[in-house]
Amino acid sequence: MELNDRAPTQAPPTPIRLDWIAGDVRRILGHALDGEELTVDEGVRLTEVQGRELHALTLVADEMRRRQAGDLVTYVVNRNINFTNVCIKHCTFCAFSRDHREEEGYFLPLEEVVRRAVEAWEMGATEVCIQAGLPPKLDGSYYVDLCRAIKAAVPEMHLHAFSPEEVLYGSLRSGLPIPEYLKTLRAAGLGTLPGTSAEILDQEIRDRIARGRITVDQWIEVITSAHALGIRTTSTIMYGHVETPAHWIRHMALLRDIQRQTGGFTEFVPLSLIHQEAPMYRRGLVPDVRQGATGIEVVKMHALARLMLGPSFTNIQASWVKEGPKMAQYLLASGANDLGGTLINESISTSAGAGFGQLVPPAELRRLVREAGRVPARRSTLYELVKVYTSATDEDDSPLDHIADPEARFGSYRRLASSGEFRFLHPERSETPHR
Repeated sequence: MELNDRAPTQAPPTPIRLDWIAGDVRRILGHALDGEELTVDEGVRLTEVQGRELHALTLVADEMRRRQAGDLVTYVVNRNINFTNVCIKHCTFCAFSRDHREEEGYFLPLEEVVRRAVEAWEMGATEVCIQAGLPPKLDGSYYVDLCRAIKAAVPEMHLHAFSPEEVLYGSLRSGLPIPEYLKTLRAAGLGTLPGTSAEILDQEIRDRIARGRITVDQWIEVITSAHALGIRTTSTIMYGHVETPAHWIRHMALLRDIQRQTGGFTEFVPLSLIHQEAPMYRRGLVPDVRQGATGIEVVKMHALARLMLGPSFTNIQASWVKEGPKMAQYLLASGANDLGGTLINESISTSAGAGFGQLVPPAELRRLVREAGRVPARRSTLYELVKVYTSATDEDDSPLDHIADPEARFGSYRRLASSGEFRFLHPERSETPHR
């Protein structure tokens, strides 16, 4: 059974008194509790709340989460495989990418990507999330070949792969229109797309932080084309840089409109900027960049997402990679109902300076959920329930729970980039453009 089918009727409304909040905030929160869709102006007003009004916002968001998603908190056992950090784009927020001439540029051979997928399956993972840079002169069939190779080795593994930026690049390199290219990927085994490369869906902001990045219109084209083909996607936002809270709300309203038309989004994942190593901040490439989102902004973002996007988005994810496990745990009381995945390897946030990203094992995720007073549940990529852990004695014995040193066992981004083991070979210097 899918959470999207089960959740909206599971939890009856709980009466919430808001008479201790005055004025328009009380009225807007009342609209949300009555199940009304909030307008952009109402959402923008809620971005301004402080103090007691902020407490009221999170209280209402938590109640709407209870009504829409119930008390289960879900997670997926998965592995990230970022197969190359070489990229032709120079997005100022990205500390992961390297130019093809740099010593730290790497490209995992196809057999190494497959090995990592097989290893993940043996560790109990049901999903591999595959995203990477855009290496120069990539063979137009590479993404398709990658899907086929993984599915041949582990047929039951779900392939959650390729951002809209990568789909656009694959389409251009192969000469196929986006819908045809997506059909080819689907036939090769692609399951779902990550809705990343969204950042802020406002062209002016995109031009400030990543000129030449996939445009808003192109992002929408890839996402809606995928939905039209039955390929579901996640959706994201990256905040805490040069945007304003009004941009958050307009971004959510756009996603809400797409969801109303297609119903293809599985979740919404807020991703706060990890600023420490981001070139826009460290090298001063973009004026007035903030040091990521504040803790208050992180809480507001998740609460606002629940009120602006629900009930069409049942699932709001708290990212332990971006926020750390403790903040992610707190966000479960601010509108979130999902903790994402175990990841095993995560390179993009780690390269930017995130202190969390290697692995949070399933038992640890369940502990975080139970400490928050909720019920943990393992899910599939499409939010089908795999197992509900109704009591602390109802446990699995996952191999991932017994990894004492994840970096030693699975490697790390910094070791991979500095070792030279899988050094990127430029197509002009090699007969094998992707090694």
